[in-house]
Amino acid sequence: MKLTVFSSDGKTSSEKEFANLPTFEGDKGLQAVKEVIVAINANNRQGTHSTKTRGEVRGGGKKPWRQKGTGRARAGSIRSPLWVGGGVVFGPKPRDYSKKINAKVKRLAFSRALFDRASSGELAVIEAFDAALTKTKAVNAVVNRIAPRGRVLLVDAPFDATTARASRNLERVSLQEAAKLNTLDLAQYARIIVSTKALEAILARVNGGKN
Repeated sequence: MKLTVFSSDGKTSSEKEFANLPTFEGDKGLQAVKEVIVAINANNRQGTHSTKTRGEVRGGGKKPWRQKGTGRARAGSIRSPLWVGGGVVFGPKPRDYSKKINAKVKRLAFSRALFDRASSGELAVIEAFDAALTKTKAVNAVVNRIAPRGRVLLVDAPFDATTARASRNLERVSLQEAAKLNTLDLAQYARIIVSTKALEAILARVNGGKN
């Protein structure tokens, strides 16, 4: 499969063949992509949400008025769910949202997501993220030449500290290291720009069976 390879300044580009990129036919792997993305989002949830039932809300131990003779509706507690300040019926409680996905499904999903982005032309390769890019303005100029619109993910292995510092102020740009790249990262950005070193690391993961 051919990918567009840009120079470090993003001004020139050429087509280069990458034989180790995974290839798929039909719908193979799409269900795995869905399952893995759902699992990643679920595992990122803290699950610390909590509401109080009528038994946990402070107060309400005394019956507000007598049962009969007042003309008002019967009430046993001012902490009834019907009252302002009362408890919550069937409200959320702390819980574990985590989902387990086996390694084989993760590898399949990662490979399929990588193939889809590469085949649709949404994966671009840059020779390297120049360590001389120490200013946010300079990084922004390079990114705009390669991906003028949409959210962009930059992938390196690893990032130079100065380049990372210069990139973090760009609202539409996110950074990720090749070793930590996952299926959700591949799916949620309009354009992905990877360095040649990062792409080598990614292909080693795909073809080496580690994900």
